[in-house]
Amino acid sequence: MMRWILPRAVFDGETMLRDVAIGIEDDVVIARRHLSALPDGTTAEPVAAILAPGLFDVQVNGGGGVMLNNDPTPQGVRTIAAAHRSVGTHFILPTVITDLPDITERAADAVLAEHGKNGVLGIHIEGPHINVARKGTHDPARIRPFDTRTRNLLERLRNHGLPVLFTVAPELLAPGTIADLTRMGVTVSAGHSAATAEQAELALSEGLRGFTHLFNAMPPMTSRAPGIAAVALNSTAYCGIIADGHHVDDRMVALCWRARPQPGRMVLVSDAMSTIAGPDHFEIYGETIRVQKGRLINARGALAGAHIDLQTSVVRLVANVGLSPQDALMAATTTPRDFMNLPRQPLLGTPLSDLFLAPLPD
Repeated sequence: MMRWILPRAVFDGETMLRDVAIGIEDDVVIARRHLSALPDGTTAEPVAAILAPGLFDVQVNGGGGVMLNNDPTPQGVRTIAAAHRSVGTHFILPTVITDLPDITERAADAVLAEHGKNGVLGIHIEGPHINVARKGTHDPARIRPFDTRTRNLLERLRNHGLPVLFTVAPELLAPGTIADLTRMGVTVSAGHSAATAEQAELALSEGLRGFTHLFNAMPPMTSRAPGIAAVALNSTAYCGIIADGHHVDDRMVALCWRARPQPGRMVLVSDAMSTIAGPDHFEIYGETIRVQKGRLINARGALAGAHIDLQTSVVRLVANVGLSPQDALMAATTTPRDFMNLPRQPLLGTPLSDLFLAPLPD
């Protein structure tokens, strides 16, 4: 039997709709009607939230006490996905950071085995072909030049139909490499990079599609040395950004939305570690990382990933950064799918459990 709910608003992936009731049967959305078009005598149950497509996080290193690098198995992927779903994130790209080739390949095979299950939409391979000068928490001993082994892995994953986001320092690649990977169907993103503005522009001309966690692990933007960050902001490429209030100041996050020449190009990411729905500490590369005052830090007091989930990030974009609910939801639902060349999620025909009831004002 169909029931009707009346969310505070409905975000269809692009537009915020008001006074719209949603018909649900067997937990599946089967109808959407304006209140004025409801059948006589129909009552819609008010819901104090905005109904939106499911949240999609393209940068998830871990969750539920598991880091993908430490447990590159199908069970590890399932645990991470379940942990993030428990805190409101419906879809993820499990992310393997810089590591030995065997670890990267095992993580890729694990994600391939889980692809299409439990909200796993693909994989993010972040490193190991990054700039050691901008390594962040990545182990410098495991950073290496781009090689045939990685290219073969990427080609194999794409041949199996697995969406792949590949973060690399473009200034370290041979000319034509980005173009080659783009033809392969890999989504190439620049990150952990010290690229000059000219090098970043060259990468864009080859097909670079995005920039990984803007401002973090890249040189600061200055008036005479704009660098990779300014090129990212001025481009129509996609820019990932962490909005936990620690990695990027909220005022800079707001500036990003205002500065982009084309809307729908900011991708909200968590960069979450295993502490989401898990213990408050973990080990990576033999080093213990702990949550302190909402930040994940290593023994030297440096940031080492983020202790935030995507739902909390969306709420922060509205409450702390001052974005509209529409812009915040777009960055966590539709834009990441566009970035990865994945179909947008429709509301009709989708289980309610795969949609987001956002605790936001309309």
